[in-house]
Amino acid sequence: MKHERSLAYAAFATVCIVWGTTYLFIRIAVETIPPFLLTGIRFTAAGAVMLAIALARGERIPRDRNTLFNLAFVGLLMVGVGNLSVVVAEQWVPSGLAALFVATAPFWANMLEWMRGNAQKLDRRAIIGMIVGFIGVAMLVMPGGGSAHSQTSKWILIGALLIQVGGIGWQYGTLRSKYNVRNVPLFTASAIEMLVGGIVMDIAGFAIGEGSRLAFTPRTLGALVYLSLFGSVIAFSAYIFAAAHLSTTKLALYAYVNPAVAVFLGWLVLKERLTIVSITAMVVILCGVALVQTAKFKRRSLPTSAGIRAQKVA
Repeated sequence: MKHERSLAYAAFATVCIVWGTTYLFIRIAVETIPPFLLTGIRFTAAGAVMLAIALARGERIPRDRNTLFNLAFVGLLMVGVGNLSVVVAEQWVPSGLAALFVATAPFWANMLEWMRGNAQKLDRRAIIGMIVGFIGVAMLVMPGGGSAHSQTSKWILIGALLIQVGGIGWQYGTLRSKYNVRNVPLFTASAIEMLVGGIVMDIAGFAIGEGSRLAFTPRTLGALVYLSLFGSVIAFSAYIFAAAHLSTTKLALYAYVNPAVAVFLGWLVLKERLTIVSITAMVVILCGVALVQTAKFKRRSLPTSAGIRAQKVA
């Protein structure tokens, strides 16, 4: 038990660090790899590896059409809306800012639960947390927040809005998985979702002409391999293991570590601008997230989920 506990904390540390680094590697990869194909290649490769793991574990692929449809739909929402939005936005949004915009995901998760009627009443702390969090986002998109130039700030605003749309898509996909996909082993469900989302993004990318712009350098190819193997396969497997051995409260702390890692690496590696305003905005956003995640909701009984889904879209 003590050994498993130590491994669980090691897995948790892996999630905190690796998922925090994905924003940096996305920013590097989009230098020569167009967004649709970057998303598609990454998740097609990761899905194939996850499927191999699932089959090695003895998991069975579901044959029910309704289950397969829901898995495919969830994959499109989480990969084709959630992750793609971050990749597209990081063509002009610094990686650290993108991570901070993604940090608002718990707000959308609670709003969608409330709209479904599962949270009968939004706690006052949650409402305050959402307001505080979006004030932090507003600080970043104002001129002088994410960039000193108004023209760049316009694109950061567009990127912020795009990432919020992606966050809604990711969280809606999470809810679809929770309520509409039952009795499917987690590795199998994740493999199918990644494969469907990845293949559709590959097809879409070639259809809109991204193939002619696709190029690899040692730098961008390395980033793609890292995102596929470490960001999607290893970190997700670590998350599953940690979730089985640690409390939800402890596990939720990764949501605060990821943006800090992303902001630090963006400043260190890519020389992204780090100002007093952006640092203050990060603190404000994370305070809002903390208020939302510690709020008390009066909930009806929830159906069992097919698996655990993280609030992570990069």
